[in-house]
Amino acid sequence: MRRFLIFSLLVLASCATTQKSSVKEDSLMITRKYVGTFVDYRQHIPEKFGEPYLIWIKTTMDSTYGKISAYGERCDFHKGDRLYIKRIYLAPGPISSYWQYQIESDDNPVTYKLSEFQHDRKNLIKNWF
Repeated sequence: MRRFLIFSLLVLASCATTQKSSVKEDSLMITRKYVGTFVDYRQHIPEKFGEPYLIWIKTTMDSTYGKISAYGERCDFHKGDRLYIKRIYLAPGPISSYWQYQIESDDNPVTYKLSEFQHDRKNLIKNWF
């Protein structure tokens, strides 16, 4: 009788804890997004010593995404390369975790880390996913 009572409590407890999440599952699964073919880039030289160099990448989908801000002194993508933004989940320690965004190409092994703030449209990169 005691085993039956414990078993029924476990079944009820496991059924009672299921809740629907407010986050869409599909948005968590997207880790790579097409942002157009490479057209051109422009280098932004830092104004103060110690600030990082930025490159502003222009793609054929410039009307949707604007110029994409990435860290680097020069851009090694070639005209016509298909560019993708890749989202990587990093957990360096047991408590902290975050998403890192980079831009990459199918044909070129070069990747650039994206700045969290996209300067052209003045929005955060995480809003694109």
